[in-house]
Amino acid sequence: MRARYGVPLGIAAAGAAGLLYSAGFEARSFRLRRVTVPVLPPGMRPLRVLQVSDIHMVGGQRKKQRWLRSLAGLRPDFVINTGDNLSDPEGVPEVMDALGPLMEFPGAYVFGSNDYYGPTLRNPARYLFEKAQGRHGLNGNAPVVGVVHNPWEALRDGFDAAGWLNLTNARGSLKIDGFEVELTGLDDPHIKRDRYARVAGGPSDAADLSMGIVHAPYLRTLDAFTADGYPLILAGHTHGGQLCIPFYGALVTNCDLDTERVKGLSTHTETESGRTAYMHVSAGCGTSRYTPVRFACPPEATLLTLVGRG
Repeated sequence: MRARYGVPLGIAAAGAAGLLYSAGFEARSFRLRRVTVPVLPPGMRPLRVLQVSDIHMVGGQRKKQRWLRSLAGLRPDFVINTGDNLSDPEGVPEVMDALGPLMEFPGAYVFGSNDYYGPTLRNPARYLFEKAQGRHGLNGNAPVVGVVHNPWEALRDGFDAAGWLNLTNARGSLKIDGFEVELTGLDDPHIKRDRYARVAGGPSDAADLSMGIVHAPYLRTLDAFTADGYPLILAGHTHGGQLCIPFYGALVTNCDLDTERVKGLSTHTETESGRTAYMHVSAGCGTSRYTPVRFACPPEATLLTLVGRG
């Protein structure tokens, strides 16, 4: 009996323990990533930028709300929200409550697909199949029908009322201690809402710093920002792979970005121009309501300290 049933039962027990850890502990084990990026003109004082992403708020997530509110204690110079705030059509009030202290600081935002549409129940293995076939989001897949429409307008109105810049295929700028920070954003490429032609042209000469902001780091958007001369690009969407293999890393990115750059600070080079930009991809602090697990990839926000070049 032991030989016949021992191994299957051991595998089942290990799987159950892993699921319990992923959902019960790691998915709520919030972390702060800290990185330093040399992109400022020499002599300019460092700037502290807090990036929050992929909150995927579901009703009742009190620990996540408390943690997000606590980030205001970092006193950043400004905040960048790279989208996917919702995973529940009723989640807008809780998002606004959680981000309320952060909205006391200058900030800007773009939206992701989950701000517009509610999540759908999917087999997680489909991400592997789509990766193998080169299909991601609506970029190669058939359009999704019968989805729930999230109240993104209320989210937009709340952010706008707080003074955050709406970077939906738009440009904007922030004045930080007399320095001008230029921000150029795109709507979510994952659902083909990006319109780079509306914001093309690169950084202005008047800006002390220029940044590209997008939810999903699709290569076409990274190439466009880099070719136009933006020194830094911020994105989210990937969840850092969400379910990773220890000592190996992510299996998927849910876009056409390679898994080596699924989260954290890296660089991106655009081949034709030969230009290179720094890129930071946030692993985000949430999950879809239908896959509320993380493994070897804790939820996070990032404090980027921007310093002088060289």
